[in-house]
Amino acid sequence: MPNRIRITLVKSPIGYHHEQKDTVKALGLGKMWRTVEKDDTPDIRGMVHKVRHLVSVEAVDAAAAVEPSAKRLRRQEGDSV
Repeated sequence: MPNRIRITLVKSPIGYHHEQKDTVKALGLGKMWRTVEKDDTPDIRGMVHKVRHLVSVEAVDAAAAVEPSAKRLRRQEGDSV
């Protein structure tokens, strides 16, 4: 299983160049404080580097990436959260 990273948008791209806004959208970050998990590839690292002043990046433990959260499991079972 490839290594994964968690990327969070911590600063708004408003007022920045359109290429940086497009990079944020390409990473899958549409709104502030949204988080996505991506494979740790050179392509993704390059995109993160381009908008490093707008995002926060952390490594994801392989075991944590495989197991869904308990909250997600409750939603799938139909329980209210």
